[in-house]
Amino acid sequence: MVHNIIIRRLILLLNIGLVVCLGLFQVSVASVVSTGDFNKDFFVTWSPSHVINSADGRSRSLKLDQQSGAGIASNQMFLFGQVDMQIKLVPGYSAGTVLAYYLTSDQPNRDEIDFEFLGNVTGQPYIIQTNIYADGFDNREERIYLWFDPTKDFHTYSILWNLHQIVFMVDKIPIRVYKNHADKGVPYPRWQPMSVKLTLWNGDSWATRGGRDKIDWTKAPFIASLTNYKLDACVNWRGNPKFCRSSSPTNWWNQYSFSTLSPSHRKWLRWVRKYHMIYDYCNDSQRFHNHLPKECSLPKY
Repeated sequence: MVHNIIIRRLILLLNIGLVVCLGLFQVSVASVVSTGDFNKDFFVTWSPSHVINSADGRSRSLKLDQQSGAGIASNQMFLFGQVDMQIKLVPGYSAGTVLAYYLTSDQPNRDEIDFEFLGNVTGQPYIIQTNIYADGFDNREERIYLWFDPTKDFHTYSILWNLHQIVFMVDKIPIRVYKNHADKGVPYPRWQPMSVKLTLWNGDSWATRGGRDKIDWTKAPFIASLTNYKLDACVNWRGNPKFCRSSSPTNWWNQYSFSTLSPSHRKWLRWVRKYHMIYDYCNDSQRFHNHLPKECSLPKY
């Protein structure tokens, strides 16, 4: 009898330990910190001949010429987290080119979080357009002028995406916030996992001065360079989003402290919006026939 009780207790303890271990395993595989090797974390989606790799996989360049542009995507899909990418944009005359760096669900009613770097005429300020798709709808563009020359050196462009907000950052300076107002009927990307993509392509029908400045192919190839990326995000493990939606220590981005901007970040965002913003869809009443999207009347950050 005593022997049987001891055996049952040992089995119970083993089962408890197994459950704990499985729980830890699920949390750990739900989150990923990238390797920093493009060859391990990304695959080529478009025109391998126009994707240039460094020998160690730590850097990659995308090339655009008259034959083709190029694109890459992450191997994993994520539901919340932060993505950092160091980018050096196309130097010189780059009018008509577009480098897109974004998260996308690739679904018919897709969610998407976009950085779009719009090519320009030599000597002009560089423009970043940001946009957000939620449940298949976009029309949420904002544009700013950068306060530096992004073709001279690498700068870090980040997307923080959590249950509370989406924050676009340039060298840790927030340039845009999109709050989660789903409880007020505003679409917000919160259910669909997304991959990380980068593409370099011909957008001269609209990208530079509304399409008035076209690509000058005599200046091709146009090359944008990537390095030192970081994917600190939650893998949508086996299609179960509950691990990604938790605010565990592993999923640091969902914790309350990341539900809003810090006072210093608010100050920087106000500076960007005051001195560098050139277009905000929430100020374009003509475009929306005086019926601005609902989020435009709600707190922005």
